[in-house]
Amino acid sequence: MRVIHFEINADKPERAAEFYRRVFNWDIKKWETPGEDTSKEHGDYWMVMTGDRKKPGIDGGLMKRMDKNAKTVNTIDVENLDSSIELVKQSGGKMIGEKLNIPSVGWMCYCKDTENNIFGMIQMSPEAIKNMKKQSKKAVKKRK
Repeated sequence: MRVIHFEINADKPERAAEFYRRVFNWDIKKWETPGEDTSKEHGDYWMVMTGDRKKPGIDGGLMKRMDKNAKTVNTIDVENLDSSIELVKQSGGKMIGEKLNIPSVGWMCYCKDTENNIFGMIQMSPEAIKNMKKQSKKAVKKRK
């Protein structure tokens, strides 16, 4: 299991997006699920592409701060979200809020570790995994 995504919390997401665009030349676009309005359930969310996919690194997201103490959050890919939540609890951590269904992506949740650090876990949907494999194959073909 590895970190596959980060989230930057911001009081004013538009201002933060402009900051990261100017400072790091990141490509930041508001995320919209075709045919669905997820803003009521998940709030406004921006996808952050940090650079050339051929180079090491991860992409992430930017969102309105959910909690006054919220910091940058790393999200870890897991095979089974429910089992992972149980393991977090058994190991002294706790889940924050509810599991979230993200259309076309999968199920995720936020947790706190024993030191009160917040992190996310996500179980990707079969559809999302299939799409990621297609994108990887296209990237490999472009390199040849």
